[in-house]
Amino acid sequence: MDAKAPGPATRTISLPDEGVEALFGAYDENLRFIESLANVRLSTHGPDLVVSGDPLAVARVEHLVGRLLALQKDGYRLTNGDVKTAADLLAQDPSADLRDFFLKSALRPGGGRRTVNARSLNQRRYIEAIDRADIVFGIGPAGTGKTYLAMAQAVSYLLAKRVSRIVLARPAVEAGEKLGFLPGDLQEKVNPYLRPLYDALYDMMDGERADRLIERGTIEIAPLAFMRGRTLGDAFVILDEAQNTSSEQMKMFLTRLGLGSKAVVTGDITQIDLPAGRTSGLIEAIGVVGGVEGVEFVSFDERDVVRHKVVQLIVRAYEAYSSRGPGARGQESPA
Repeated sequence: MDAKAPGPATRTISLPDEGVEALFGAYDENLRFIESLANVRLSTHGPDLVVSGDPLAVARVEHLVGRLLALQKDGYRLTNGDVKTAADLLAQDPSADLRDFFLKSALRPGGGRRTVNARSLNQRRYIEAIDRADIVFGIGPAGTGKTYLAMAQAVSYLLAKRVSRIVLARPAVEAGEKLGFLPGDLQEKVNPYLRPLYDALYDMMDGERADRLIERGTIEIAPLAFMRGRTLGDAFVILDEAQNTSSEQMKMFLTRLGLGSKAVVTGDITQIDLPAGRTSGLIEAIGVVGGVEGVEFVSFDERDVVRHKVVQLIVRAYEAYSSRGPGARGQESPA
């Protein structure tokens, strides 16, 4: 006679008097997220949280809540997104150490002004790779924190005097537009392309301080073309939107690195704006320097997206669409 599958289980978790608001989230959105992720039912009963469902799922949720409560007891203040991040982490790796993840991977790029935390295992790997390697490629879709975390690391390195300057570069290629057709002088022409780098920088440190460092040349934000013929020593260099580099530009950039320098190259190979027939320098670099000592690659996917939840779904939808053949895509039509 076959053994019957175990029936639903119920566990009651006692909660502390303080901190439950952060644990539950606004309008209990964290509880709803955990319910959806683990396929359990959560309810509150006085000071307790009641978990009902499949015994294994209930045990996983009990483990998650226990780890989050331990974090709070250690003095960590849960913020919006931390519960979802922790749930995703444990879903990917049940043995993940949340205390190590949240307490040891925090960056304080603005000298304590704010804290930047990894929000996924890949983001944690990315931060560690930047510390460890000379050149790191961060490749993945929009919203995965590639540029933001690289900027946080760069500012942290600068303020800790581990480098003497930051150099930020982007190729001036956007959906076929050319600089000559834009109004204004050269600086006014390139500023729209560099705006995302300015935005990330000003989010890391006080605007006046950032402006002073830019005026002194301690922080340089420039089009990639300005890097030709230079040697970038004792610098933290970020090349953003690298999928829009040509083969020649990528080789030129990678050979600019001088002594005491570190480089991070970010890009999304699904959003290439180069003219038809041109090879992306980023795609070529994956095959050319993938085995070079001191160079590391970190890949991101939709699970690492830290923007609105719908962005994850959009990224996933485009990946599914791209995986189908041209014939199958051409036969589809809106309902």
